[in-house]
Amino acid sequence: MPGNFPNWPYPNLIAHRGAGRHAPENTLAAIRLGALHGFTMMEFDVKLSRDEVPILLHDDTIDRTSNGSGAASQLSLKDLADRDFGAWHSAAYAGEPIATLYAVACYGLANGLHANIEIKPGAGQDAHTGRLVAGRASELWRHAGLPPLLSSFSEIALDAARAAAPDLPRALLIDGAVPNDWRARLDTLACQGIHIDQRHAHPDLIADILAAGRTLAVWTVNDPARAQELLQAGCHAVFTDEITRITPAAMRPPN
Repeated sequence: MPGNFPNWPYPNLIAHRGAGRHAPENTLAAIRLGALHGFTMMEFDVKLSRDEVPILLHDDTIDRTSNGSGAASQLSLKDLADRDFGAWHSAAYAGEPIATLYAVACYGLANGLHANIEIKPGAGQDAHTGRLVAGRASELWRHAGLPPLLSSFSEIALDAARAAAPDLPRALLIDGAVPNDWRARLDTLACQGIHIDQRHAHPDLIADILAAGRTLAVWTVNDPARAQELLQAGCHAVFTDEITRITPAAMRPPN
């Protein structure tokens, strides 16, 4: 296991992309709104700009979530700073800037928030992104009570993150059905946990993952009853967009 986190030391509710449905996803505005609704852990996607600044962005391009276009990997931070990352969502957020990992770390550390950094490499940048993002996260959170949790669908990125920051906990994200060799994959990457699609979070699989001593978080759960069911089944956490209905105040602790 990486670091000293054999168990889940984080909250059991995680705001997906900040408050990514109620505010522009992966922005400081979204993270602030998530915190306003009582969330103390945020998930967000991180990739690299052309000048290798870790920035918050889900897609390879900025087309969907800004008034600009093009691949983020081909745009410098200065280029990105001249784009509006809020107006696409609603007029209330017009002018919202691109968020950097540095800015999110500053806000989170100052306000007692925990982070799940999803490493989201651009095409062909898996190892480089994993290495740089993990190294930067290790620096930014070096005095934190709890380190950020690193996750990725890219096993190459996770392996590079392990080499760069071996003490940071890591989790493998699985797209679709969980493969039969999930234990071997986690062992190879020295991941403490696995994050799976809620559509594939069946009772037998949950039991197997927990019996193996791994941490289990489930995405993206937007039905309160389903969230409660998963937590009561022993899942360590759920990711949600529904920050107004699935809240720490509304969710009963699992038995």
